[in-house]
Amino acid sequence: MRTIAAAILFSAALLPAQQSSRIPELLADLARVRTPSASILSPDGNYVAWVAPGAAGDQLHLSASNSGGEDRILSPGGNELKPACASKSPTWGPDSKTLAFLSNCSTDGKRQRQWELFLWTAADNRFQQLTTLKGALTKPAFSPDGHSVAFLFVENATRSAGATSAMKPPAGVIGEDGIEIQRVEKVDLADRSLQYAITPANLHVYEFSWSADSQNIAFIAANPPGENNWWVAKLYNQSLKRTGEACNGMGCSVGFASPSVIVDSQKATGSLHGLQIAVPRFSPDGKTIAFIGGLMSDEGSNGGDIYLVPTVGGDPRNITEGRKSTPSWLDWADNTHLVVSEHQRGQAHLAVLSTSGSDMPIYHLTLPESIGSGQSAMSVSVSIPSKKMALIRQSLNMAPEVWAGEMKNLKQISHLNDTLKPLNGKAESIEWKNENFDVQGWLTLPANYDPGKKYPLIVSVHGGPSSEITSRYGGEPALFSALGYFVFQPNPRGSYGQGESFTQANRKDFGYGDLRDILAGLDAVEKRFPVDTDRVGVMGWSYGGFMTMFSITQTNRFKAAVSGAGISNWQSYYGENSIDQWMIPFFGSSVYDDPAVYAKSSAINYIKSVKTPTLIIVGDSDGECPMPQSFEMWHALRDLGVTTQLIVYPGEGHHFADAGHNTDRLERTLRWFEEKMPAKTDSSSAMQ
Repeated sequence: MRTIAAAILFSAALLPAQQSSRIPELLADLARVRTPSASILSPDGNYVAWVAPGAAGDQLHLSASNSGGEDRILSPGGNELKPACASKSPTWGPDSKTLAFLSNCSTDGKRQRQWELFLWTAADNRFQQLTTLKGALTKPAFSPDGHSVAFLFVENATRSAGATSAMKPPAGVIGEDGIEIQRVEKVDLADRSLQYAITPANLHVYEFSWSADSQNIAFIAANPPGENNWWVAKLYNQSLKRTGEACNGMGCSVGFASPSVIVDSQKATGSLHGLQIAVPRFSPDGKTIAFIGGLMSDEGSNGGDIYLVPTVGGDPRNITEGRKSTPSWLDWADNTHLVVSEHQRGQAHLAVLSTSGSDMPIYHLTLPESIGSGQSAMSVSVSIPSKKMALIRQSLNMAPEVWAGEMKNLKQISHLNDTLKPLNGKAESIEWKNENFDVQGWLTLPANYDPGKKYPLIVSVHGGPSSEITSRYGGEPALFSALGYFVFQPNPRGSYGQGESFTQANRKDFGYGDLRDILAGLDAVEKRFPVDTDRVGVMGWSYGGFMTMFSITQTNRFKAAVSGAGISNWQSYYGENSIDQWMIPFFGSSVYDDPAVYAKSSAINYIKSVKTPTLIIVGDSDGECPMPQSFEMWHALRDLGVTTQLIVYPGEGHHFADAGHNTDRLERTLRWFEEKMPAKTDSSSAMQ
């Protein structure tokens, strides 16, 4: 497979002439953006630990939350001015005087391949290495009592856990050999020899959180393989009271009582039945667990309603049913109130909700931006005593930076991108009606926009489908805008942002209602703006790649298309991908029980209608949208005489990891539209 992939990639010459000479310059400019990956507020609200790219990799910074100008780099190796290695994933101790984090330093300060857990103490500026493990550590979290740090760990890991990372080459007994299981492990700070796994060896854990008394953890887990079974994962409550302990020179083995299943959505009744669960959080009194439940198509892209369930189990209670937004992250403010971050019609909304589901009017903030703190999707880091928060903010016209402060008085902490100017023109939120839906999307205008000229347009369809386009800095919209294109990014039915019923509106209907929403939105844009209707293209990745493949079988409105990691045939896809569990909630049953509903949305069944020149891009190790799906589409288009090209990137999964490959795919995408939708030669052209 890899040999074929390499041959396809490296035998393909870059597309010749009619290319904009500005493309390499624009890509280089975009590469200058430095994006923070974490912003964690100390419990007392005085400091922000944040992470951003540096010369030696990701660097851990420490700044005052009042934007006072202090900025230290914390590194176990080298010095603040020249760190020798990288650090990431900070978590504060409850006293605000200790910080745990991951670093790839060795004990002598040199870089090593393995990420290990370190502890920094403010009093003496001392760094201590807490672990010496062989495997993958992620998501460390201090216990509320400050006595230990827990983290996710895959022993002898050969890849990052999760479906979007590159899959291992198939070998051995498929589905049985080489299964890697992610567990919660814990290290006690008083005696580092007390380091042990908390969760059972037969459960793959996706996320966890501590109870306020540090005596329990709540976690989301499923039977292995982990990349497939998140969609049927359950919510567990694990007591940390030991039932036995045995130590030797290799460490300690500690026994715990079996965890209790608190929520199994496959058996739940009501609105939660058959849906996914994420973001579990104990109430301060330990009596209740709050979590997000909804139709989610990817682990980590959270969205749904907020449910509350007793920690001993019982029927979950939906406190946001009918809410016209999509909660994505939450934490407890007190026993009767929750801090919530949610998608709201293409914007980010922060609010405080009571456990009855009602809003607290004075505590809310709407930002036409993308936000996060690095903990999970749309998370913010909150200090309840100080009423402060820390988060990373960005939009199409605002480069990503760390901000902190009170909700209504946020101040910029980092200054990573102060010298940068957006490549793109103005961005507008666009709203339109279609059928019974109010639909929203984002339109980026061409740079140096002149309403007296006509411009080409690219429709960019998001992945998911359970996701939402929010305003983000850079990327394809900025590049196309800089080259003189409109970029239209719709949030059709199936997206987050307007409540769970809107998200579920494309069940068993992939490519139909959502495409009608997109085309209606395109109509609305063309009525308001000077779009050259002879130069309209379509593109997307993942579900957006499927929508690109499917849309060109349903309409000839698009003059060029680029499909990334797409799906051409849902029937064959069911038996090829590594994540078939996600399909049941969306299609209603397996392909073996209802092949017709899968055939209905398969682009390959309507392939003879296609006239659109189509570039197809995929990684050869993609488990979510396997390469054969792209090959099948390309093969059909080639045989039917449609202009097409397939680029397969070796060693890449669903999310590309190699910077060179990402740059190459962006350049090929830009050049494809430049060539297949060439500028007119008359005086009205905006691209002369």
